[in-house]
Amino acid sequence: MKVKELTPEKLQKKALKKQKEIAKWEREKAKPKRNYYFAYLVFIITLIYATDEIASQIGTLMKTEIANDLFAKFGQSSVALLDILSILVVPFQALGLLYRPFADRLGRKKFLIINTFGMSFAMLIIFLSNNIFLYFIGAVLVQFFIPHDMHVVYIMESAPSKHRARVYSTIKFFANMSVMLVPVLRRLLMAEASEWRNVYMIPAIVGLLTSFIAIMFARETDAFIDSRLKHLRKTDEELLQEKLEKKTNDAQGGLIPAFKFAMKHKQLRWLFITATLANFGFIGSINYQVIMSYGYAESLYNSFTEEVMNLVSVGPVTTALFLFPVGCSLAQVIMGFICDSKGRKTAALITAFDCLACFVGFWLGAKYNWSPAIVGLLCGGFVGSFYSTNDVLIMMIGESSPTNLRSSTMAAEFLPVGMGVGVSYMISLPLAAVLGNQYMGIISICLLVPGFIAALITLAKKTSDTKGIDLDTVTGLEWD
Repeated sequence: MKVKELTPEKLQKKALKKQKEIAKWEREKAKPKRNYYFAYLVFIITLIYATDEIASQIGTLMKTEIANDLFAKFGQSSVALLDILSILVVPFQALGLLYRPFADRLGRKKFLIINTFGMSFAMLIIFLSNNIFLYFIGAVLVQFFIPHDMHVVYIMESAPSKHRARVYSTIKFFANMSVMLVPVLRRLLMAEASEWRNVYMIPAIVGLLTSFIAIMFARETDAFIDSRLKHLRKTDEELLQEKLEKKTNDAQGGLIPAFKFAMKHKQLRWLFITATLANFGFIGSINYQVIMSYGYAESLYNSFTEEVMNLVSVGPVTTALFLFPVGCSLAQVIMGFICDSKGRKTAALITAFDCLACFVGFWLGAKYNWSPAIVGLLCGGFVGSFYSTNDVLIMMIGESSPTNLRSSTMAAEFLPVGMGVGVSYMISLPLAAVLGNQYMGIISICLLVPGFIAALITLAKKTSDTKGIDLDTVTGLEWD
């Protein structure tokens, strides 16, 4: 097979383009960091993470109201129908995965800003929606931008290695606490369950403002600049020789190269398998508000009529949701401090146990009319611990990947996660449609328990801890 040769003009143009990019990144690297730069970077990332958490959780925190409004005539199967609508969003999530790896070539900052603006604009569309079609457009945009998690990459590449998990969990603590804005807005702007759209307005505006703050004050991460300059300074002969000898993987991003890289190396391969198993119980993490609503409807009224669901929605459920962010945030902080002191794997074991215990507690609490404050706290503990376990996995994946593929490998992790989520949907949706929304708790626990047990076995037996890894030198080959 003949190798296509470039003309001298094209070679000159290519060399000039490379030199311009080198000069651009050298100027960016040379920019002096203002006093307390890391402090206000943490503030910016916290605001962005808060926008991400609210965009991720707001629909779930009002799922019963949204389902019953959009699919009122279907009664007890409304939540299952909303979940089917959510499945239609999956192809757009896949497009988001193809978009994320560009951050390994073009830089982190661009995508930090684009994602924040995109999530916020999507919430604004849902606020203005007056039909299922516009709601679907907003939901598509939210799900397109949420998986990118560029703020997580920023934290990993900017925080000191020995405090990386603490910094991450502290930021996520405040981000989770910001979710308390949702029940506050429910109480202020949602006199009736049908007024759920009003709750989207304030988070959308705050997120749009945050994206402009990031434009002005955030700068590109040093880890990305160093990695990109290292790649650009290599000659074509060096790149070709490395590719032929397969001594390194110098690809600058790409979902397929990242996934292939992960499958070739033991540590990342087993982390991907663990992520699949850990998401068998995903359906519970998006239906906790449904479980809570129908639990209180049963314990207080032994009925699931529209009038009863409205009373429950503006009453004990809204009260419980005030404590939801507290439980969620505490679970995140616990994860971070255990990660840095005892290791990533120990943290995953503890958060998984907390997840199962809190789920059983909040499910029984709503079913037997416990105090809404306790139920909300346990519900937050369940969701926070579920995502904390997944956060440990994504952190280990990032810490097991070279800088030039880090964002892409973290994006590729959504492929195995999607397989786990797919199993969760395929089993839960037919059961919920036949049995009714009130059985969502039992369905969720039957998926959550075996999935987590299998995930923790593979994590403990097949992977190595990544505490203290140097992100500037890690190659991904250390565990082969």
